[in-house]
Amino acid sequence: MFTDHTVAAILAALGDQAPNEHWIEALNNGTHVLIRPLHRQDRQLAFAFLGQLSAESLRSRFFAQVEQSARSMLDYLMDVDYQQRMAYIAMIHERGQLTEVGISRYAACIDPGQCECSVVVADRWQRRGLGTLLMRHLISAAQRNGFKTMVSIHQANNFAMHSLSRSQGFHSRYPATGEDEIIHELDLTPRRG
Repeated sequence: MFTDHTVAAILAALGDQAPNEHWIEALNNGTHVLIRPLHRQDRQLAFAFLGQLSAESLRSRFFAQVEQSARSMLDYLMDVDYQQRMAYIAMIHERGQLTEVGISRYAACIDPGQCECSVVVADRWQRRGLGTLLMRHLISAAQRNGFKTMVSIHQANNFAMHSLSRSQGFHSRYPATGEDEIIHELDLTPRRG
């Protein structure tokens, strides 16, 4: 369980390079997670997180087998500026340790006003509502930072992402190149009326 004192200590240790926002939220099973922006100091957490993902989860996220120790992959995952490239991590307090159990991220696309997003949840924490929580915070950040459209491109057989996308209002379509992938797209502009 996260106490105010524990969260304050975690945030103080991170310094002030990133937004000082955070949320403590309950999953479907009652477990509380801390969701906050990714920081440079989270490199070891991110490395451990990649190490706990199954081959199927890695393939669903990265479309291929991933060399988990690849420095370039970790460098890419840690590259955030909190506006054009944003990431939120979800952490649990388990056996006296902080453990990363999920991450959501977006990165600006070439098309102005558009960003591409992804969500990955550790295998044993899937189907507990964590992906939904991470996606909601990511959508809010993208809107705050002026993006108009959020897209996600996934393998057509990634049913967890299809379900998550639909629940958050994304519209889906197959690209012109075939049906191996599916594109989920969300209009981020505020509704009038």
